Amino acid sequence: MNTYNIISLHSCLEWRIPAARWFQEKWEIPLEEYLISIDECINGTAPVPQWYIAADEGRIIGGAGVITNDFHDRKDLTPNICALYVEPERRRLGIAGHLLAHICKDMAAKGIGTLYLITEHTSFYERYGWEYLCMVQGDDGERMRMYKKEW
Repeated sequence: MNTYNIISLHSCLEWRIPAARWFQEKWEIPLEEYLISIDECINGTAPVPQWYIAADEGRIIGGAGVITNDFHDRKDLTPNICALYVEPERRRLGIAGHLLAHICKDMAAKGIGTLYLITEHTSFYERYGWEYLCMVQGDDGERMRMYKKEW
């Protein structure tokens, strides 16, 4: 039985700072960058960006975002799921899958029918219906696999 809740940050201002700190700790992107994007999510009317967390008893155990571009050269492949992370002790319990399903449902409700992501975890995403699309070049010059999911 799931004891956690998936929370869309656009409707939960109280998670703004804790979520930004949590994502910054996991991905080492400056805190200010997360705050800017989360504020756009909370204050904006556009479907992107969006941020989501999985919380259990007041603690963030997982999260992900949807942004325009996740640091790659294919600006036409948008929007992108980014920063998907589940705490190591909570992995293999379906939390990432629930986050992905929640995100896809929320994006569909906002009129978005395709999402993209870059990953090296190919078999993980393929289990959830993501399909390999092409190779892209990261902003750092590294080649990465681009996946997509349509509904």
